[in-house]
Amino acid sequence: MGIKVLKKIIISATIGLTGAFIAACDSGQWQTAEGAAWATTYHIVYKGTPELCDSIQTIIDEVNRSLSPFVENSLVSRINRNETSDIDSLFKKVFDISQNVNTMSDGAFDPTVAPAINLWGFGYKTDNVEPDSENVDSVKQLVGIGDCMIQEGKLKKKSAATEFNFSAIAKGYGCDMIGEMFRRNGVENYMIEIGGEIAVAGHNSTGTDWNIMIVTPEQDSGSNEPLVVHITDCGMATSGNYRNFRDTESGRIGHTIDPSTCRPVDNKVFSATVIAKNTIFADAIATACMVLPPHKALEMAEKAEDVELLLIANVNGEKYEYLMTDGFKRYINGN
Repeated sequence: MGIKVLKKIIISATIGLTGAFIAACDSGQWQTAEGAAWATTYHIVYKGTPELCDSIQTIIDEVNRSLSPFVENSLVSRINRNETSDIDSLFKKVFDISQNVNTMSDGAFDPTVAPAINLWGFGYKTDNVEPDSENVDSVKQLVGIGDCMIQEGKLKKKSAATEFNFSAIAKGYGCDMIGEMFRRNGVENYMIEIGGEIAVAGHNSTGTDWNIMIVTPEQDSGSNEPLVVHITDCGMATSGNYRNFRDTESGRIGHTIDPSTCRPVDNKVFSATVIAKNTIFADAIATACMVLPPHKALEMAEKAEDVELLLIANVNGEKYEYLMTDGFKRYINGN
């Protein structure tokens, strides 16, 4: 089993006329690759040779072996069980980005929240029993990627019981890795979507930027027109709680866990969509924005370099609103 979808997203790629892609594939230029990876699906469109499909699968398998906490013998699983402290280049990459975003977000993004994710039933070890305060306080002592470090190729954890779950960043990293492979092979035009995280470059089959539709919540009483962004040469990620939730004795809870409290977040944010220079960064920032209060998330995005943010949030208790950075507006509906 691969990396479990801990973030049910609300985006779907709109890639023009389906018939146009079928015709292009028949011509031997445009290719598609689809399948399952990390307990989700992927859909990839690119202009190149079909032989690259094997390279796509190789990268998916590589990420699985290193970063999936749902694979028993993956590197991160063995690190979580204290069977090794040695790391590889993939682990170092997501660890370094995670520490960076952890600092940017004042701790709102932290892969060491893994024990709390498990405790609330959304991780790789689940329990249907709602945790009590004593259990929550216990796992809080284990959380803190800022107290972990890498020295000479080895990981030093905050505690022997500290565990990592990189599910909120690994799909984005996988998109970037496939994009890098494409570029090494001369592919300039592609759209890579893995579980809703997206990397795009160049143009689509119609010669324009890639069109990505953000599906708004049913509760939203605004326009019925779909919200479409037009992007290229960047990464995009959306995090949301509206599908991945559990009903407990205390009510419905979403899968986003606040590392500072080790409890599910209830900040009225329906989803966070981030456009950034790469998908690994967009993926992590989107998760942090689900934890932060909306005004704090917008402040963080405005301060960050090459980051644009759209929040859909019910901040006034009446209907969902669109809150976005000024730069995000230029991507919407051709603006």
